[in-house]
Amino acid sequence: MFSFFRKKKPAAEPAPSEQPAAESPAADAPAQVAPPPPAAEAPPEMLPEVPVDDLEAQALAAVPEEAVEAEPPEPPAPVQSTTESIAASARHERAETTFSSESEPAEDAAAPARSGWLSRLRTGLKKTGSGISSVFTGTKIDEALYEDLETALLMADAGVAATTFLLDDLRRRVKDARATDPAQVKGLLADAITDLLKPLEKTLVVGEYHPTVIMVAGVNGAGKTTSIGKLTRHLADAGATVLLAAADTFRAAAREQLAVWAGRNQVEIISQQGADPSAVAFDAVAAGRSRRMDVVLVDTAGRLPTQKHLMEELTKIRRVVTKADVTAPHEVLLVIDGNTGQNALAQVKAFDEAIQLTGLVVTKLDGTAKGGVLAAIAREKPVPVYFIGVGEKLEDLQTFSAREFAQALLGNP
Repeated sequence: MFSFFRKKKPAAEPAPSEQPAAESPAADAPAQVAPPPPAAEAPPEMLPEVPVDDLEAQALAAVPEEAVEAEPPEPPAPVQSTTESIAASARHERAETTFSSESEPAEDAAAPARSGWLSRLRTGLKKTGSGISSVFTGTKIDEALYEDLETALLMADAGVAATTFLLDDLRRRVKDARATDPAQVKGLLADAITDLLKPLEKTLVVGEYHPTVIMVAGVNGAGKTTSIGKLTRHLADAGATVLLAAADTFRAAAREQLAVWAGRNQVEIISQQGADPSAVAFDAVAAGRSRRMDVVLVDTAGRLPTQKHLMEELTKIRRVVTKADVTAPHEVLLVIDGNTGQNALAQVKAFDEAIQLTGLVVTKLDGTAKGGVLAAIAREKPVPVYFIGVGEKLEDLQTFSAREFAQALLGNP
């Protein structure tokens, strides 16, 4: 079970079928068992003339044996009704707790997976970590150390702006802490990177809108459709009802790939062969509203920012989604490949200009990724990072933590 997002409780009351038995107008009635057959009992209008205790005894005696087979003889019917109401309320509370990222049981269950994932993240960023760590093997803090660190950060794809900011911040921290040991400087650098990346931390919230419409974009090969499949699984495991929209009609077999994920996760999918992508997205949002779904995930065609006609199509999808639901899309996510370095920053800028991004999913940090590009994004285009991935497995997609990422980036345990 993965609870890395939070469901906001809707303002509207639940459907009548979801209401606990104790909330119905007749919940205070003394008997909740099935009424006896008409032939063996007086008409309903004569019931008030019978004492309540006798009425309960007669009603219980008239219920067929198979109807009460699973019910204990004690307590009497009114107490049994109350117990069922409490059980229904408990089930409702458990569902909401599973949906919350603040659930202690869910966090405890996910702790081993998180620990193993962090180990893989450190392995994936080992190249960056070893490059930066080698700077702090000397015996003194001097200008040569800062020059070597500058080179290491630039090689890690942190970019000029972020590198300059981090070095200035680190010099200040070293002065304030009166540090004399290079190993201590490494710890201060971890703090500086954490503070730089902290604004990128954000929790994905579903439930404020019904449905919450999430539009997902990205270039070819970034892992967009796979990330959608993993996110669908996490949402479904947390109790959300999910509807997928196969609006990627440009790439061959894209609909079939998304359909496979829909089958694995046992969720519904809206797919139309040869249809206009905007029409598919519109139908999916409309269907999500009519079916009272929690989330609608819209998959779009992978494209490069330089492909102007495809970027215009992406902008059109966003406009059409708004026509289906004036408040949508509620989230616009961009999936970026962690191995693309500074090109990832260029993608964030271009896609944000076209479709107004609300969050990022960073994938493939288990390859040759250098990881410093997140520092560049934080400094130049601080779009929140919802998730980062280090592999193909379901548990390899996890929420972003600035502190964990900074430690992994520097090769710290």
